[in-house]
Amino acid sequence: MHVTATELRSAIRSEPENTLVVDVREPNEYDAGHVPGAMLMPLAMVPLKHAELPKDKTVYLVCQTGGRSFTAATWLAQQGYDVRNVTGGTSDWITNGFEVRNGRNP
Repeated sequence: MHVTATELRSAIRSEPENTLVVDVREPNEYDAGHVPGAMLMPLAMVPLKHAELPKDKTVYLVCQTGGRSFTAATWLAQQGYDVRNVTGGTSDWITNGFEVRNGRNP
């Protein structure tokens, strides 16, 4: 259920059609820098909007350090989703020097 930022990057590169990244931080955090292609769905919205997520893809949950994404991943797994929590979150993604997008565009 847990993956590193490096493992997320590998999944995005090797199976982009089967990989969905969901950023569960707040909009201002997402705007400041996020994983390219990540969909914004703040943690509080996950129970309300989870039906928008596909059940036929692996959903990678990311936040700043892994706490909020763990909460979302645990709940979504109980709803039948194939999920992975990105430990270290966006902080590790940036520390590794991986590409970051700013603003509201995925």
